[in-house]
Amino acid sequence: MKTVIQRVKSASVTVDGQLISSIAKGVLIFAAIGKDDTPKEAESMASKVLKVKLWEDDQGGKWKKNVQEINGEVLCVSQFTLLASTKKGNKPDFHKSASAAKGKELYDHFLARVRSQYREDRVKDGVFQAMMDVALVNDGPVGVDYRCIDEAVTIEIETNPAEMKNPTDFAAFTDELEEGAFKGHVHKTFDLPASLME
Repeated sequence: MKTVIQRVKSASVTVDGQLISSIAKGVLIFAAIGKDDTPKEAESMASKVLKVKLWEDDQGGKWKKNVQEINGEVLCVSQFTLLASTKKGNKPDFHKSASAAKGKELYDHFLARVRSQYREDRVKDGVFQAMMDVALVNDGPVGVDYRCIDEAVTIEIETNPAEMKNPTDFAAFTDELEEGAFKGHVHKTFDLPASLME
């Protein structure tokens, strides 16, 4: 799941010329459901978007208060296009997005969790799958994005590793390695559990 959170002075959603929802000071949250997402990710994300500290405290300290602490409002808008990819060309590819049925189910679950963890009257919504006109006055501007992947991380450490003369496995650099002249980097990507975001 991915969200983009905008700190706003005001925001609104209009569909076919009709005002659906509007908020004053608070956060506008664009939310996208991925095809592999689960209710656990929706729940973790709901907690995160309410806890993120975007406002000053009474002493002027930066990034000290979240939307609940300022009694702000929340406007959630479903936006599957956040998961678009253009790696293979200029046309957006949405294969990482959930189907409409699954997307609505998990988006509704996310919205319900946001409402239950805050105040239902302070959390507004757009219209799922509708062509929406979203208006906002960004405060700052300030915007952050989050991804939530509920996967455990397992790290195994070999305490007695075999000798590796060429960890890159690039035969072309064997001579340089033996002479101590070759330098390089090994990169590894880890997916952290959603619980670490809380």
